Amino acid sequence: MKVLAIDTSNYVLGISIIDEEKVLGEYVTNVKINHSVRVMPAIEKLMKDCEITPADLTKIVVAKGPGSYTGVRIGVTIAKTLAWSLNIPLVGVSSLAILAAPTARYFNGMVAPIFDARRGQVYTGLYQYENGQLTSIVNDQLVLSKDWAAELKNRAEKILFVGNDLPIHRQTIEDILGEQALFAEVTEQNPRPAELALLGKDLPGEDIHSFVPNYIRLAEAEAKWLEANKGKQ
Repeated sequence: MKVLAIDTSNYVLGISIIDEEKVLGEYVTNVKINHSVRVMPAIEKLMKDCEITPADLTKIVVAKGPGSYTGVRIGVTIAKTLAWSLNIPLVGVSSLAILAAPTARYFNGMVAPIFDARRGQVYTGLYQYENGQLTSIVNDQLVLSKDWAAELKNRAEKILFVGNDLPIHRQTIEDILGEQALFAEVTEQNPRPAELALLGKDLPGEDIHSFVPNYIRLAEAEAKWLEANKGKQ
């Protein structure tokens, strides 16, 4: 089973190919460059370097959000197109679960992945490994970082935070949680596309035509349009 994983849901662009339990290759960058012009060349290069052809692929796994509206849409569109054209299964995995997985596997407690959502808000959830499986303890959500920290304060246990956007919200989290908050090292902040492939490789395929991203909230432009046209036919 050769699985291609695609994550364009945030600034990090991640592509990976795994074969059963072996990681054949990973491509990861964390730069503010439009994914739309980079993701297909990255896929093509990784497949060439791993000596994999499209016909060798048996499944596509994609980060389905939350995250950047445009970024999530790019990755999902490409994943759906590849899965449909190759007639292979498509699976979507939470972008926050991908970020949480590596640290949650070895941390004896709960992990809170963080993506900045502007205006003091974050996309986040709470994850923990149970019986060898990554488990969502609190569902992915959009929330003010100060409200999230206050909610976690009630748990009275150490919480490990992870994500490249932590510097934006770290002070708020520390002010409320104090020593209850732990922070992953800088080398652990990028979502790993190999983790995405691993999380999705054994999941059942989803219907390609009805598969949609999990934006959690409407795109800002769409939300403004709906507000401006409220009550109109």
